[in-house]
Amino acid sequence: MKKIVLSLVLVASVLTACKGEKKEKVEVKEAVKVEVNVAELNNVDTAVSVLNWAGTKPGGAHNGTVALKSGGLLVENGKLTNGEFVIDMSTIVCLDIPVDNEGNAKLVGHLSNEDFFDVATYPTSSFVITKVEELEGKLAVTGNLQIKDVTKSITIPATISTENGVTVFTSETFNVDRADFNVKYGSKKFFEGLKDKFIDDIMTFSFVVKTKA
Repeated sequence: MKKIVLSLVLVASVLTACKGEKKEKVEVKEAVKVEVNVAELNNVDTAVSVLNWAGTKPGGAHNGTVALKSGGLLVENGKLTNGEFVIDMSTIVCLDIPVDNEGNAKLVGHLSNEDFFDVATYPTSSFVITKVEELEGKLAVTGNLQIKDVTKSITIPATISTENGVTVFTSETFNVDRADFNVKYGSKKFFEGLKDKFIDDIMTFSFVVKTKA
């Protein structure tokens, strides 16, 4: 329940992005070598930390969350320096279809199988922070995003705040082209003649990550 409540804070902005503005994806670059294993900190509260997701297709949209399996955030002198989030792909949740509706389980099963994220083969995804810069009062966080067997460097906007010893990392929504990560089902980049049966390549994500008290 905590995960659902926390994620609803960002659902409205996610859906607005899906319906309105042109979806500009984040630039993907070659992954950067990481020297620090921040995951060993294991200070992320996985009970309330989530990756929010949204996807669209002609005439429809879905959104939900994925829980974190583990992770670490390193803050030094009030500044974010490193971080790593390990995403548990077996915890995909759909929020826009009632849980007791058979369509919910059908969608989650479809996202989990080999058509999309092939969770049996790739049980986790991850985001490993490699550089943090401050730009106009916000953070430009560069990190290696791994989905399935592909790892690419992306930069996302985010903020951090710390209160009573708990740090909260919140990213703004960012758009990822799933085709860059070999997620092929219904993609016009991989299949011809789909007409209106395609699924948009751009998926919208955002992180809300809290450290343990």
